[in-house]
Amino acid sequence: MNPHSETGLILTGGGARAAYQMGVLDEIARILVEEASWSPATNPFGIICGTSAGAINATALACRADHFAESVAHVLKVWENFEAAQVYRSDSLGVIRTGARWLTLWSFGWLLNKWRQSPPNSLLDSSPLADLLNRMLDLPRLDAALQSGALRALAVTASSYTSGHHLTFYQTLADIAPWVRSQRLSQRDFIAVSHLMASAAIPFIFPAVPLNWEGHLQYCGDGSMRQLAPISPAIHLGAKKVLIVGAGRLAEPPATSADHVQYPSLAQIAGHALSSIFLDSLAVDIERLTRINKTLSLLPKEALANAPLRPVELLVIAPSERLDEIASRHTGSLPLPVRTMLGGVGATEARGAALASYLLFEASYTRELIELGRRDTRAKQEEVLNFFRSEDDILKR
Repeated sequence: MNPHSETGLILTGGGARAAYQMGVLDEIARILVEEASWSPATNPFGIICGTSAGAINATALACRADHFAESVAHVLKVWENFEAAQVYRSDSLGVIRTGARWLTLWSFGWLLNKWRQSPPNSLLDSSPLADLLNRMLDLPRLDAALQSGALRALAVTASSYTSGHHLTFYQTLADIAPWVRSQRLSQRDFIAVSHLMASAAIPFIFPAVPLNWEGHLQYCGDGSMRQLAPISPAIHLGAKKVLIVGAGRLAEPPATSADHVQYPSLAQIAGHALSSIFLDSLAVDIERLTRINKTLSLLPKEALANAPLRPVELLVIAPSERLDEIASRHTGSLPLPVRTMLGGVGATEARGAALASYLLFEASYTRELIELGRRDTRAKQEEVLNFFRSEDDILKR
């Protein structure tokens, strides 16, 4: 049984921004092995939860939970060598069939009656991602990790366009009943590629995916939508302390004010909307849990023992630099058809780079995010060590 079965890892959404998470985890693996003398095989997270691109990272890590350092290295290699074509159709024909056709329909749909019968479902075709996931994941090994106790639970989230509910799918051998909250439901299931495709289906950009929910199909999209409590799945699954890896805003510096303010481009508005979907709910949930922890710390031990709530230790690691500014330096690495399409709405300009930051699945960008993740984690080395240190848990294993 994993001695860290009650330690949770939460990986948030953010498209290509999720490369940052692997830099953080790679540095955590180094710290635990070199500074705390852990075995490279020891999995520090018994409960792993992910949303959107974070769900993909979470599942890939869970599949190799019997050897943490190996699992991180495996996923890191993918992120360090990414090309956009591995995630979505980036060739001219693929872009014309989806993005260009969709943008044309928005402008001239009233003239194009023949396309009304079968309009494109999204800006980009994400079918290459399914092929990548089928090659990347070892789902039978996930079953073995759960059987051996190396992993307690895996959870991924999606948002149902059909019912409007926020859905959490979780896989575990522990006796954990599904939870029901306002607009938030859960279902015990076997995590599959379809769950990850749905969880990572950025609204408008990638197509929705049908998933089975209590015997009925529901079309689902990105799990960051309507995610009111990103930390709650880990707590419901039994986590007593949680490491959260964000993808922006929580620690990044404010944007510099421009001397000449311009009307926002479509890309700037879209990037702002996506940042609200991916980032704001996490910040609110962290603030809420911090207030609860502070309130509980004021209670006497007797009252705390009878309270329906319990404190949850948190460690948050988030980018110290603005990821949209980093993205603005790498938009030229996007394939020409995608760059041309995004340039039409202003995403290749500095002020519209927030939108590009979610779609820049290119090695030049992802490697810079990975290195930023390493640096930010090194800066918190003592906090990382203290997080895994407890009264009855000696680091050396």
